[in-house]
Parts: sequence; C-alpha cells; structure tokens
Amino acid sequence: MNDLFWLDTGTGRPLVLLHGGFVDHHMWDDQIPVLASRYRVITPDARGHGRSANATEPFRFTDDLAALLRHLGTGPATLVGVSMGAGIAVDTALEHPELVGAVVVSGAGTNEPYFTDPWTTQTMAAWHSAMAAGDLDLSVEAFTLLAAGPHRTLGELDPDVVNRLRRMARGTMSKHTSDEPDRLVPVPDAWARVAKIEIPVLAINGAIDSPDHIGMAERLAGTVANGRAISIDGTAHYPNMERPDIFNEILEDFLRTL
Repeated sequence: MNDLFWLDTGTGRPLVLLHGGFVDHHMWDDQIPVLASRYRVITPDARGHGRSANATEPFRFTDDLAALLRHLGTGPATLVGVSMGAGIAVDTALEHPELVGAVVVSGAGTNEPYFTDPWTTQTMAAWHSAMAAGDLDLSVEAFTLLAAGPHRTLGELDPDVVNRLRRMARGTMSKHTSDEPDRLVPVPDAWARVAKIEIPVLAINGAIDSPDHIGMAERLAGTVANGRAISIDGTAHYPNMERPDIFNEILEDFLRTL
C-alpha cells in the first residue's frame, strides 16, 4: 500500500469518501472534519491522482480500494463517491460485496458512462482534445467547466470552489503525459449487473448538473433493489463542494437509517 495515499481519521462505523476523476481527496475537505466526529472516515487518493503513485502495470480502482479496506480491517463500509468515485463505489459493491454495506453516488451510475447531451459531449470533447495535445492550462480550464454545468458560467460559482478544483486538477493532470499507456482495466458489464445489488443506494445529484450525469445516477437508484435519488438545488457536478451544509445533512440522514 506504500504507493497509495489516504487519510484515516475519526472513530466509529467506516465511511469511505471517493473523489472524482482528475481531482483528489481535498474535494472532501468540507466533509471530513464534520463526519469524522461520528464516523471513521477513510479518504484515499485513487491511483494516478493526488498524492498516489501512477500505475506501472494494469490495475483496477476497485481492487486498490478493496486492498486498502482489507489492510485497514474496516469490515463493511459505506462508500460515498462523486463521478469517477461513484463508479468505483458501485464496482466495489459488485466485485467485493463483503466490504460494502451501503453506497452513495453523485453525478454517475457505474464505471460505464454514456454521454448524449450536446453541452456535455462538446465540453468533454474540448477537454479530451486539450489533454491529447498536452496543453495543461487548457485541459484544466475545460475540465473545470464541468463544475458549472450546462446552465451557468464558471463566474457564477463560488470562486473558492473553482480555485480548489483548478488546483486539484492541475496537480493530478501534471502527473501524466498524453502518450502514457492507459493501464486501467474496467470492471465489465456493470450496468447489466447492478440489479443484483441489494444494499441501500442513495443518489445525491446536483439539480443543475448535466442531464447525462443526473440520468445515470437516477438510473442506478431506480435499478437496484433498495435505491432512491435526491437532488440539491443550485448545484451541478460537485454538490458536496458547492453546498456542503445540505450535502452533509442529506448524507448523515441516510447514514442514520443504516
């Protein structure tokens, strides 16, 4: 585990916070101190992100997480994931079910995303084009647009949220080059398998996130045996950063039902 970074703070039932793609554990800075007063909060940087090492051989995020939870001896944990982190949470419920007691997702449904909304596809294309060109500044800016969603400009967001996202994205993107091999191995057939998930699943979406991101999370909540979805007004892809007070309240209400 020496090549991975994580925080482990607080005592109580284990709660794992999984960040989105191209950011790091700091996206949970508004949750960690609040939740650690009542739970054991484990917050890793995924491989290739933040302070964790880049991959040197094929790997799966879910296997990294499972190895960490076994290393820490946590027992069944509640996994809370935003975007990529949501996919990791669902993968782990599928691949390592003995480690997962409940799942909370935001802005994603599984590790098999699909995008059809014009704003989303255009923004993603601009971001991927910048990454392919090796333009770090443009990559960071295009990526950060996802935080605003299709109905706002970045200027309408809290500048602190935007700056935090830019800082995290730059830190992770600068660890990579456009020509490095993709060593991530996806978990297959996630959408086809999620109906077998019986543990509680909650989707907490930003109400003005892209229709694709909202739709995937709601599809997951509607497919599993015990799922429901809720949204936070005035927030997009990172509701935990935009309205941490409401996000934390919703999450803690859910945790009290487990």
